[in-house]
Amino acid sequence: MAADIINLRQARKVKARAEKDRTAEQNRLTFGRTKAEKQLTKSLNEKAERALDQGKLERPDEN
Repeated sequence: MAADIINLRQARKVKARAEKDRTAEQNRLTFGRTKAEKQLTKSLNEKAERALDQGKLERPDEN
């Protein structure tokens, strides 16, 4: 019935390393895009917005 003995210093280091890895992965997803990829995304979003605006019906104001 003896519990496993763990070194708390090592456990803290492992936990900190895992948190650092998660932060690094998130930053790679957020900031790790090339300029060309950013421009492509921007142009696709603008194209989709223009297509959406083209389908908009304009109604005369009823004052």
